[in-house]
Amino acid sequence: MQGNLPPEAQEKLEELQDLQETAQQVAAQKQQAETQLNESQTALDQLDDIDTDTTMYRNVGELLVETDYDEAQSDLEEKVESLEVRVETLEKQEERVQNQFEELQGELQQMLQGAGGGGPAGIGGPGGPGGA
Repeated sequence: MQGNLPPEAQEKLEELQDLQETAQQVAAQKQQAETQLNESQTALDQLDDIDTDTTMYRNVGELLVETDYDEAQSDLEEKVESLEVRVETLEKQEERVQNQFEELQGELQQMLQGAGGGGPAGIGGPGGPGGA
């Protein structure tokens, strides 16, 4: 079907495909950020059950480094805040991409209906239903 499309419609179709790919990438990034956020929130919640003078360690690359309670709590709080902002940003981006996709899809449908003289069942033809 793509070979029979006018150049403008072909261009819109390619834009739709690009937007679909972008939407998938944003959704994957959002999923990853949400997972990290949940893990960080769980770790922060677990700190409530730990005595403040307990020896703790945190990952630094491939190493475990001793840390104190206040530093661990501060680091986790910062990470949670940062991830909350990231998830919110990705949600807005996801919404923008979805709106662009729907807009472009509508434009393409109008373009195809105008160029083809109607859809497969005569939809969009002059006169419409009931007009004779």
